[in-house]
Amino acid sequence: MRRACLLVTAVLTALAGAAVAEPARVATRSGDLVGERRGDGSEAFLGVPFARPSVGDLRWKPPQPPASWSGERPALKSGPACLQTSRGWNATDAARSSEDCLYLDVRSPRHAPGARLPVMVWVHGGANHAGSGAGTVEASLVDQGVILVSVQYRLGVFGFLSHPDLTREQGGASGNYALMDIIAALRWVRDNIAAFGGNPENVTLFGHSAGGQDVGLVMLSPQARGLFARGIMQSGMPGFGFAPRSLKQNEAIGLSLAKGVGARSLADLRRVSGPDLLEAAEHLRAPIDDQGFIWTQAVVDGAVLPEVPEVLLAGPDLKPMIVGSSAREIALFGGKPQAARAWVRQTLGKRARRVLALYGLDHDPPPAADPLRGDAVLQLATDRMFRCPAASVAALRQRAGGKVWRYELAVAPPGQASVGHGSELTNVFDRPADGRPPMQAYWAAFASTGDPDAPGQPPWPAEDGSGLRLFFGPDGPRVERGGEPACRYLTRP
Repeated sequence: MRRACLLVTAVLTALAGAAVAEPARVATRSGDLVGERRGDGSEAFLGVPFARPSVGDLRWKPPQPPASWSGERPALKSGPACLQTSRGWNATDAARSSEDCLYLDVRSPRHAPGARLPVMVWVHGGANHAGSGAGTVEASLVDQGVILVSVQYRLGVFGFLSHPDLTREQGGASGNYALMDIIAALRWVRDNIAAFGGNPENVTLFGHSAGGQDVGLVMLSPQARGLFARGIMQSGMPGFGFAPRSLKQNEAIGLSLAKGVGARSLADLRRVSGPDLLEAAEHLRAPIDDQGFIWTQAVVDGAVLPEVPEVLLAGPDLKPMIVGSSAREIALFGGKPQAARAWVRQTLGKRARRVLALYGLDHDPPPAADPLRGDAVLQLATDRMFRCPAASVAALRQRAGGKVWRYELAVAPPGQASVGHGSELTNVFDRPADGRPPMQAYWAAFASTGDPDAPGQPPWPAEDGSGLRLFFGPDGPRVERGGEPACRYLTRP
């Protein structure tokens, strides 16, 4: 996830800097905004509040509608990142982070008055504990005739914590405040995007990594119905292949946090400083085999997420979706065959022997690395968290009668030796170029029509029950089917 965030930062920095021609003005339900009209005719409005600051008594509460203002509010600078600890790759975001972070950015292409352009709402990645959406709207994706919106959401302990007292306070459920933030941003889009030239009935929600997971969970939430038309999950599935945790399990984490900071009540907990909570959160433990993903384990809270993702994926609200991953993603198990074998044996029981044989992990040393997919441990890690969950999501959705398109990316970005986690970001956001997979064209077509088939590009058929996917290879996109035997054993979405 670190490399992905560094990559998208570099891409968007390179895209920024279009000349400012004159101020741009728009009226929202909360008040008037003054942004920028760029030299290319596009208009950008940055740092727009879509909810009240989630501070003080609003910490760990559902987002509240933004306060209104009089006069004109400047919208020239992205809002702060949501409060987070620096882990090196996110140092810039951490330095400008705050609990007061529920803002979004909007950029629209040149358009005629009364236009109803397709809208794409971006949810950034970062393991749900880091990163931001700043800079995203500078992407050339806007040149495809879409309005691009980038949203912020509460991270880590501020966005996902439950506690028994919070559950009582909030009518039987707590946690998933980050998902509520994204839903609140979608409500803002519904209520205001027409003033920017957008069509509130044609909204595509998309995200990468943890942002892709959040997109998937919001798509399954009854609280988000009617707020978007379709979704795209890039290297991030609703469950990431992990078993979800229950509300009771998540409340136990909240009790541990309260004990760690010496809080005897919710009032005490809400008075603890943000930095102190971040420090205490580093010592929390969840019922998951890799604590680095503590905030990317889906929580079935009973409200935002009323049931496990497997059940909801087969539900009646079957919005179209694109799901996919890269041929190589994130290395797990410390890259060590011994640790990978131990995980397989502990997790898969009677199926372990077959799975170890599929990867060659029943031999020591394992076979030589595959030129495309890497060594056996990386192949298992990619399949466990990304490739097989994507296949599972596609299969569940297709069997329920939904339309789903799946992809796999095997082309490294410029300057990188191999494809990896986040490699699709430059293809989606950067200006199209010869040799670059045409993902931007497919994404824009999907946002415009609900079908990713794009003019001048190879057809991309929907999943039909055969494990169909569009493979973005060095020679261009091609359709592949099946050929994923390990996914018979790694079946969580």
